[in-house]
Amino acid sequence: MKNQITVIAFDADDTLWVNEPYFRETEEQFAGLLEDFMPHHNILAELYKTEIANLPIYGYGIKGFMLSMIETALRITSGKIDPIIMNRAIELGQEMLNKPVVLLDGVEEVLKALYGKYRLVVATKGDLLDQQRKLTKSGLDHYFHHIEIMSDKQEKDYQKLIKHLDCKPEEFLMLGNSLKSDVLPVLNIGGHAVHIPFHTTWVHEHIDHTIEHANFYQMESLSEVLPKLIE
Repeated sequence: MKNQITVIAFDADDTLWVNEPYFRETEEQFAGLLEDFMPHHNILAELYKTEIANLPIYGYGIKGFMLSMIETALRITSGKIDPIIMNRAIELGQEMLNKPVVLLDGVEEVLKALYGKYRLVVATKGDLLDQQRKLTKSGLDHYFHHIEIMSDKQEKDYQKLIKHLDCKPEEFLMLGNSLKSDVLPVLNIGGHAVHIPFHTTWVHEHIDHTIEHANFYQMESLSEVLPKLIE
């Protein structure tokens, strides 16, 4: 692999730093606000339904999630929600936006080892302002040649990124925790991809089949990539 790769792209959320557990915690708190109207698990199902319906409008990220919470609360309560509860739902989203950036184990050591040997890139979905904020707070931004905050991670999005980076697909390696977003689209355009699972993954990112591909690598931690990329 190391003889082909010139560009290494990193997913950000749950690959470089903790993200998804904050959503799960907030969902549980949100459901607790509305338990007088509907059972807990039904509230979570309604919220997920709203999020998926809103993805084409709001995209990925905390702000879209906040709007989906508000919409769900209004629907569940038939528009009769207590303003105090509505305000608390907004506060929950704001608290997410102000969460500290907690790096995952070994992240900075890996970036230090690869820096200068490859062009390092961030390729992540989400809200532009929020992702920029997290990258700055992480202290990792100086390692990266380019930052790409994507509205989605489909094949066409990666093709656009690779064209911008002026590299060939076979020279591009993507590292991430989502098989659906970080692995399959990259393999489909001729790139390389490493799946590094995180203990919590949004159900929307799950796939129902195994991947068998010459350019696919499964690893348990980010640090496992180093022996394959450094002499």
